[in-house]
Amino acid sequence: MKHRISTVTTRTGDSGTTRLADGTKVAKTDSRIIALGTVDELNSFVGLLVTELEDASTPKSLCVCIQQELFDLGANLATAGATPLPALDHLDTAVAEMNAKLPPLKEFVLPGGSRAAALAHVCRTVCRRAERLLWELGACTDGARYLNRLSDVFFVMARTLNAGHHEPQWHGSQRPGGKAEVAGKAENAGKTEGGNSNVKATDV
Repeated sequence: MKHRISTVTTRTGDSGTTRLADGTKVAKTDSRIIALGTVDELNSFVGLLVTELEDASTPKSLCVCIQQELFDLGANLATAGATPLPALDHLDTAVAEMNAKLPPLKEFVLPGGSRAAALAHVCRTVCRRAERLLWELGACTDGARYLNRLSDVFFVMARTLNAGHHEPQWHGSQRPGGKAEVAGKAENAGKTEGGNSNVKATDV
């Protein structure tokens, strides 16, 4: 078996540069490196979430799969598209299957509840940040679409993991007109994408 890493400390990055898989030397502040690092950050949070999930559960098996796919996405970024990207279809299926078992949404959900659900929300928000970076990069639009779907997975997963726990919901400001003033705007914003205002309110 080939050794992927033989030396951890190389000192080659001490000047603020690094290399892509093809040997191209770039600054560590390069947009592709920032995107790649954010995908790695997301994978780390998914790994933390996995430690909170029950063995043989659907969320855990799904997250283990997602970790492999995020590494594939990172490889795609590091090779400038030479490595295949993960597929989207199974993410749509996962969202549909989990969502079918959940009660209807009557209000905006806040991150929290169980520790596992809160971590799923962290994964969701980091995923959105990674997605924005890939759209900004412009060279990995299919990867950005994957992350767009994945953020929905984490949202529905968070709700699933809060089954049996209190699911925090937004009740608005106690100031007069506080909730009413923004509720209509949020509802209209949600209707612009698929009609699920709660899911798309997280798409910021």
